[in-house]
Amino acid sequence: MAAKKILVIEDNAINLRMVSYALTKKGYNVITATNGLVGYKMIDEQHPDLVILDIMLPGLDGYDICERVRMNPETEKIPIIMTSGKTLQEDKDIGMRMGASVYLTKPVPPSEMLSNVKSLLGEE
Repeated sequence: MAAKKILVIEDNAINLRMVSYALTKKGYNVITATNGLVGYKMIDEQHPDLVILDIMLPGLDGYDICERVRMNPETEKIPIIMTSGKTLQEDKDIGMRMGASVYLTKPVPPSEMLSNVKSLLGEE
């Protein structure tokens, strides 16, 4: 079976490397974007199995990306893990309303990220 494709959209280089490394080590095919517009285009073109999406991004923020993905019949079913340093309940509520499958506050321990990825991909 082919490795599941995960798109990580994150503008912080350290966070991007940490998440990519943890996922690659577990056998996932990881593709990345550091800008919201590029990331949204990649969702449309690559149809990843799952998206890990930061909220605060240059170009297009995570809320907008999430909402657009959910409005497109071709991408609406893709699970989205939204990540952010925004810890207020209001921020989490907005993320979930925009269509996030899961909202995780940073820093996200690799074990927590991996368990959410597995769960959303039905691998548990």
